[in-house]
Amino acid sequence: MTEKTALTPSTHTTPPAKFSHGVKKGNILQVAGQVGFLPAVTGQAPTPAGPTLREQTLQTFANVKAILEEGGASWDDVMMMRVYLTDVDHFAEMNEIYNAYFAEQNLKEAPSARTTVYVGLPKGLLIEIDALAVLS
Repeated sequence: MTEKTALTPSTHTTPPAKFSHGVKKGNILQVAGQVGFLPAVTGQAPTPAGPTLREQTLQTFANVKAILEEGGASWDDVMMMRVYLTDVDHFAEMNEIYNAYFAEQNLKEAPSARTTVYVGLPKGLLIEIDALAVLS
């Protein structure tokens, strides 16, 4: 039986509750919801990337990617992403950022994705993304 392995890259803070940034079991890797926090600095509270949706989205992608890499995966292994926005007016801009980012990744196939408008993120945060990867 394969054991679960919790994943916390060095760029991430220790989660504030009993959960992991990512969990790998066998060839399945689940990335927990990530937000646009800048890389962790010891002794400092998490700091969001700039105030714009673009800055936070790109940092969120970097945070998801760090967990994928920690678990031995890449964007090519991602089967599903879920994007949560705090403002419906950000939907078109997020799609533009998403399309440009993944065009640069040279993926064989884009992952499936779902976007939801969700207003429950901590103050100042505009986007959250989780991902499910299956490693070969």
